[in-house]
Amino acid sequence: MINAGFQKNFFQYVNEYRIEHAKKLLKDNSKNKLSILGIAYESGFNSKTSFNTTFKKLTNQTPSEFKK
Repeated sequence: MINAGFQKNFFQYVNEYRIEHAKKLLKDNSKNKLSILGIAYESGFNSKTSFNTTFKKLTNQTPSEFKK
């Protein structure tokens, strides 16, 4: 259903929601105590590498660049 309806696989679909959640955390000044790795874990990623790769792929920025 996801493949046909959204033209993406399940993991791409879920990762888009994870990255949107991460963007909200990066923008939220009260969450400044969280590191990039902490935000990655809070967003459902298991490693900083996969988080950074997916974030850059979807936003054309690294999480650090986005935060600035």
